[in-house]
Amino acid sequence: MSGAVAGPDGLLRCPWALSTGATGEYIAYHDSEWGRPVHGDDALYERLCLEAFQSGLSWLTILRRREGFRKAFSDFSIAAVAEFGTADAERLLADEGIIRNRAKIEATLANAKVLAGWEAGELDALIWSHAPEEPGPAPLTVTEVPAVTAQSTALAKALKKAGIRFVGPTTAYALMQACGLVNDHLAACALRDPA
Repeated sequence: MSGAVAGPDGLLRCPWALSTGATGEYIAYHDSEWGRPVHGDDALYERLCLEAFQSGLSWLTILRRREGFRKAFSDFSIAAVAEFGTADAERLLADEGIIRNRAKIEATLANAKVLAGWEAGELDALIWSHAPEEPGPAPLTVTEVPAVTAQSTALAKALKKAGIRFVGPTTAYALMQACGLVNDHLAACALRDPA
């Protein structure tokens, strides 16, 4: 399956939204969030963190633990997470509601400390400055959806230069997809251009 697929309600969707075992989580995420513009530093920090935690795992694993992540990381408030210390890091490593990966947890905490020193709106401006000026053609199949682009490579470099950890070009592109900088809903997907 590489083209749009009919869901249980008959709507055509990107095939990943209907993958085995998703039991509605993927459909809900696909239909209401993925590819929709996200703005605000805390909201983008959350997406950046979740994309980093997803590295090497399925997105469904992250979706199923999203509320656990929000609880563990103070709803991804940059100011709150920037105050986390060693005891918080140890608490997070023991928290079964999240992915307990030391490097990813440490990057999440370090990134908050960096971002806490930025002006309000600076993360939003940096990320959105890497959105393509013109939208690309609507992909017909998932094989036409890239994993990395020149813009995602530039975004990853800009974030790294600013001191943000655990973000490479592939993670940056996933962030761009999730936050609506690019629209990778397939051409036949009913959610490509929602009313």
